[in-house]
Amino acid sequence: MKRTLILIGLCASLCTSCVTLGKYEALEASNNMLKKEHNVTRQELQDMKDEYASLQRQFQTQTAEMTDLNALKMSQDSTISQLHNEIDNLRLAYDTIIENYMQQISGKNKSLDRANNLLAIRTKELADRENAFAIKEQALLDKQAELERSQAATEQKLEALRSSVTNALVGFRDKGLNVDVKDSKVYVSMESKLMFPSASWNVSKEGQEAIKGLAKVLEENADLKIMVEGHTDNDAYNGGGAVKDNWDLSVMRATAIVKLLLQYGKNIDPARIEACGHGEYAPKVPNNSAANKAQNRRTEIILTPDLDALLKAVK
Repeated sequence: MKRTLILIGLCASLCTSCVTLGKYEALEASNNMLKKEHNVTRQELQDMKDEYASLQRQFQTQTAEMTDLNALKMSQDSTISQLHNEIDNLRLAYDTIIENYMQQISGKNKSLDRANNLLAIRTKELADRENAFAIKEQALLDKQAELERSQAATEQKLEALRSSVTNALVGFRDKGLNVDVKDSKVYVSMESKLMFPSASWNVSKEGQEAIKGLAKVLEENADLKIMVEGHTDNDAYNGGGAVKDNWDLSVMRATAIVKLLLQYGKNIDPARIEACGHGEYAPKVPNNSAANKAQNRRTEIILTPDLDALLKAVK
């Protein structure tokens, strides 16, 4: 019995990490009830044993007295017979109690076996989940490491590209040309004063020289995607011809830059280049001063490296 109670306690301890709180409390309540029933039965058994021992002593005493009280034998026969009946009844009651107790113990043992089996199943499930989690965690760590390597390589590539473009256009740094890295892209921003006469989409000679230097860099980096964007301020367009407004003008300027890039960069695949115009609708700064409007009148060439390796790492 002590071993069974130890197993029940051990099961209750192990179940705290594997079964739900309700199941644990049910097992605990069942265990406490079993303990109470066991204590009551043990006390009743002891009482019966004591009573049985007392009756045995009475019987022995009466048997000894029979030798001296033979004359009273007839009168005592009924008493002795009654005592024998009581002993038989007590024995029957004792056997019944023992049988019931053993049946209860058997039932509790079956319940404990079911609980142990459930605990084993839950323990295996937990171990399987922990193993699966460890595998997924390692895979995630591997992906993170690959992502970090890809990001570092992309940053190095962007910096090398920015450096190449900057070196190719170093003579135009103070003439409204800037090279920046942002959002994993290299932005080459050229103000209109460098590239175009007012209200025109014909590239100036100085602008052509800048495009010629940039085209060489783009030829050397065949995996770059090239987006040419035209921008204007919010002053109304006063030119003529097919161009009607700032939006038309921004598109024409972007297209003019694309044609020059392909002219000076014979090895540039035209499929790598896109041109678009934003007109006055994507200003860098508010159009509230002449200086700000000059910044907004610009052409931006956005260079995007091939990020397939990085995207594969993310997936």
